Amino acid sequence: MDYDLICVGGGLGGAGIAGALAARGARVLVLERETRFRDRVRGEYLECWGVAEARALGLDGALAAAGAHASTFLETYIGPMRVTRRDFEDPADPRDPPRCFGHPTFQEAVLAHAAAAGAEVRRGAAVTEVVPGKPPAVRFRGESGASEARTARLVVGADGRDSKLRRLPGFVESRDANRLCLAGVLLDGYAGPDDTSATFFDFAAAEEALLFPQGKGRLRAYAAYRSDTGVRRLSGRERIPDFLRLFATTGVPADWLANVSPSGPLAAFEGADSSVAMPYRNGVALVGDAAATSDPVWGCGMSLTLRDVRVLRDALLATEDWEAAGRAYAEEHDRYYQRLHTLEDWMSTLFFTNTPEGDARRARVFAKALAEPDRLIDIVGRGPDQATDEATRQRVFAED
Repeated sequence: MDYDLICVGGGLGGAGIAGALAARGARVLVLERETRFRDRVRGEYLECWGVAEARALGLDGALAAAGAHASTFLETYIGPMRVTRRDFEDPADPRDPPRCFGHPTFQEAVLAHAAAAGAEVRRGAAVTEVVPGKPPAVRFRGESGASEARTARLVVGADGRDSKLRRLPGFVESRDANRLCLAGVLLDGYAGPDDTSATFFDFAAAEEALLFPQGKGRLRAYAAYRSDTGVRRLSGRERIPDFLRLFATTGVPADWLANVSPSGPLAAFEGADSSVAMPYRNGVALVGDAAATSDPVWGCGMSLTLRDVRVLRDALLATEDWEAAGRAYAEEHDRYYQRLHTLEDWMSTLFFTNTPEGDARRARVFAKALAEPDRLIDIVGRGPDQATDEATRQRVFAED
């Protein structure tokens, strides 16, 4: 075999596992189609549990190189009224705060980390075929256009939410019905609190504004809304005034955004989950969005990718039998992804159902949560490390 590991895709998933294995002496090849990573709007908020995964993978230096900006506080508003303020450094429940940063910058930092660990990185490489088997093989064209083929003990598919490797024989994809959309833009000139992320809800309209400061007046701003109101209504530079009007109607203080200007594209997209059950087959493992795309409204995508990388790394290092390791990774992935999927579904139901039934449910839940705040799902702090059994569901929805 030519390599121990070939990674199809050099973003967070591919570069993350490449660096983790190369640092242990594995022969690793990373094939990345893009010669320069571009702004894809989403994926710029790393939740507490994702920060923990990054640290477990030795990516502290990559976080620093990407200028990762700590969001010590998370505030939630209903209209202009603040209802919660989470301090992640509270001694009663301390968490390493979430980090905000530019996704392309972090991708470059993680890929540089992989190269420094000894991985061979090929940019501008277009993969044309992956053949599962023992060993699996990858055919690709380099920057010169010449076709090449290489084999490995394991191929990792980390080629994103539109993964071609999902279509390989044996992988079965499922996709949720469209429910929520997310639109986002990068803004400069932000005058709100620099150490605080914030969400503003307008329950009557089923809309949410999300603000993630990256430091020095830069803000990644998102708007979440129901798919049935039109995914593209907040897409394209000419729609930026409409985007900012949504922020005003959800309650964002006008002075926070009075002098902002866009420094990137405004794009909107459906947020429906899609996933592959058992993302390992015949020498090919899928990680990150290739394995499961989590609804970006809830900000778990990067954290989920880094967990995939850490779980796959641990499985591969635990045994020489990489076939067994691949199956062990896939089984564990399905367990935590299904928990996360359930938790996000509960949150979507709670926060984006703008019917009399939804209003009554929220009133019941919020009334009980005032006395028992641990009833609420802690998606930012704990992610999938929470129970999803029927007793928990009843407690979350105040049906107990």
